[in-house]
Amino acid sequence: MSSSSSQDFVSRPVIKKLLAKRQNEGAGAVVRRGISRSEQKILDPFLMLDEFSVSPPAGFPDHPHRGFETVTYVLEGGITHQDFKGHKGTIYAGDVQWMTAGRGIIHSEMPEEEVNTGLQLWINLSSNEKMIEPNYQELTHTDIPKAEQNGVEVKVIAGESLGVQSPVYTRTPTMFLDFTLQPGAQIHQDVPESWNAFAYVLESGEGGAVFGSSNSSPVSPHNVVVFGKGNDGVSVWNKSTSKKLRFVLIAGEPLGEPVVQHGPFVMNTQAEIDMTIEDYQYGKNGFEMAKYWKSQ
Repeated sequence: MSSSSSQDFVSRPVIKKLLAKRQNEGAGAVVRRGISRSEQKILDPFLMLDEFSVSPPAGFPDHPHRGFETVTYVLEGGITHQDFKGHKGTIYAGDVQWMTAGRGIIHSEMPEEEVNTGLQLWINLSSNEKMIEPNYQELTHTDIPKAEQNGVEVKVIAGESLGVQSPVYTRTPTMFLDFTLQPGAQIHQDVPESWNAFAYVLESGEGGAVFGSSNSSPVSPHNVVVFGKGNDGVSVWNKSTSKKLRFVLIAGEPLGEPVVQHGPFVMNTQAEIDMTIEDYQYGKNGFEMAKYWKSQ
């Protein structure tokens, strides 16, 4: 069951709120970074969350990854992706690309329209899956199941909510839900007890976005809300009288393994990072195509 009546539901508390800070990334692109290295311990298995905004000619030209997964969710516009395995495609508003970088990928992500916005989440892989073959799952907005009840609409990108389940396979068990609450609506969403959970506010009216308990102070857009541990999931209210509240709720099972990150490479030890840098420089162990490939 993915939501409960409010009478028997005690929400996890909010333990931290963070404003996503604007910074430059890629070639001329701007992101708001909501999760960075200082939150990795309390939000294991999540490594990073960026809300991106990019217009041509800016973008994210050819760059490598190893050791984790990236989830790209387009909110507006479109992003064209191509990689050195010959995979190419464009995802548009409401579409998702769930990419397993595994042992190595080099790809580019470039804007398709004048205004392109979205979220990119990095999810760590366990030590025994860091060197698997790269893989993609792509979902168009029509593939993503939706549910509605009592002024709450949810798009179930991963996991389950309001009795609806996503078709996405998550190697690291993950929930990724896009909620829209009409004025006055509320939701109580179950989250497995051992998982870490956070929300990111995309839009809300003045004083609207209230998390954890109904008398908590409201949260403005572009903020990450980190929930403490607990077994009853999370409660959210839209206390705005006129504007809808839109946020994503993301939760996952912690890996409990050491994280050593060097830019786009995430491994368990410094020795593995040194090896990854060498593999990338010399084009081996998954980066064989690095010498020959350039995106178009």
